[in-house]
Amino acid sequence: MEKWTYAILLAASIAIPLIRSFEKRVAFHRKWPHLFKGIFVMMLLFIPWDIIFTRMGVWSFNYSYVSGLYFLNLPVEEWLFFIVITYCVVFTYEVLRYFFPKFHFPKMAYAITVILGIFTASLAFLYADRIYTFIVMYLSSILLFWQIYTKSYKTWLTHFYLMYFVSLIPFFIVNGVLTSLPVVSYDNIENLAFRLGTVPFEDAFYFISMMFITIMVYENSLKRYKSKSSTKR
Repeated sequence: MEKWTYAILLAASIAIPLIRSFEKRVAFHRKWPHLFKGIFVMMLLFIPWDIIFTRMGVWSFNYSYVSGLYFLNLPVEEWLFFIVITYCVVFTYEVLRYFFPKFHFPKMAYAITVILGIFTASLAFLYADRIYTFIVMYLSSILLFWQIYTKSYKTWLTHFYLMYFVSLIPFFIVNGVLTSLPVVSYDNIENLAFRLGTVPFEDAFYFISMMFITIMVYENSLKRYKSKSSTKR
């Protein structure tokens, strides 16, 4: 049973969001094509990153807690992690948008983006010798400043931050289990060696980068779909 730990954790995470996706109010299942476009693009970057860092020993997986099924040297559960966690978070995003449609504060979203952008860029510069810290902070800073360039703070970015801060709680619970057993171990030479519980500090920005890429593609796909639908009418 121990070897199914990672799989069971993922199944428990997605169970309720998947069931509730068919409720009429949010009807999240109707947006699956747009969601999976976002997940696919995000995984094009994050899977190679994961494979390379695993080979380098930046992080590693405990064979005792995975099923033993591997693809490209990654446990199958690790591939599913990107799909399951992203699914749950985007579901949360849509639920929050449904129940809080007027939660729109572009100036606040802009300010948060600038602050986080400067913070991540500074950490990337200061800790260029620590590969996990450097890569994740550098990528996060690019994605954050990209939001300023594309002016997403005028549209969906407020709900993105609401989703992000709400989702940090379950994200750290899941990652807390993964890093406390541990299912995943990190080489502290390649990060700040600062933990939030048992979770590396960098994981919070790894998470925001995952979600930025997914939501950017997701929102763009939805926008195109709505534009085509209105044109047909």
